[in-house]
Amino acid sequence: MIDEAVGIMLVDDHAIVREGYRTLLQKQPTLRIVAEAGDGAEAYRLFKEKRPALVIMDLSMPGLGGIEAIRRLVQWDPAARILVFTMHQTASYAVQAIRAGARGYVTKSSPPEVLVAALFEVLKGPTALSPDIDHELALSHLSHEPSAIEALTPREFEILRMMLAERTTEQIAETLHVSPKTVANTRYLVRSKLGVASDIELVRLALRQNILD
Repeated sequence: MIDEAVGIMLVDDHAIVREGYRTLLQKQPTLRIVAEAGDGAEAYRLFKEKRPALVIMDLSMPGLGGIEAIRRLVQWDPAARILVFTMHQTASYAVQAIRAGARGYVTKSSPPEVLVAALFEVLKGPTALSPDIDHELALSHLSHEPSAIEALTPREFEILRMMLAERTTEQIAETLHVSPKTVANTRYLVRSKLGVASDIELVRLALRQNILD
């Protein structure tokens, strides 16, 4: 049982979606919203400033995406509690988010009570998954095709996401604060790990595995 109000940070690039979170969560007397961010970079800055007890994080955002933001938050504070709330109903995103350090994963198609229940589960400790993503994870183990979720690190997966969004090497480097050479090397490594020789093959694989936004 949580006796004191705990601080929550909302991270989503759509203000109207954050307003919906806020309206829902403010009905809980033990919760209070202490910060809101519209992208991963702002989330990282505000997390260090506000030190919320829990972060509710979207994954698809302009600039720094959610998976990379999770990785950075957990690198800065290994005790960070992050609950993903996203439109992505695929095992690939769920596994990468958990690998990056998220403590829970709920899809936006879930009923409001599922989000609230998952939030309190994450605050107490265990990993929380919405029923639909739990089902997707089970199905992914039955697939005969090697999945990107097993092959790539969270950083590599984030670069893959940016590649599929048609961002250039220079744009990716600027967003992640790394050199263009590092990005170029990672692009090659991603293709190698996934067993594809061209961007067309990469897009086809992404479509089969529901990685494209």
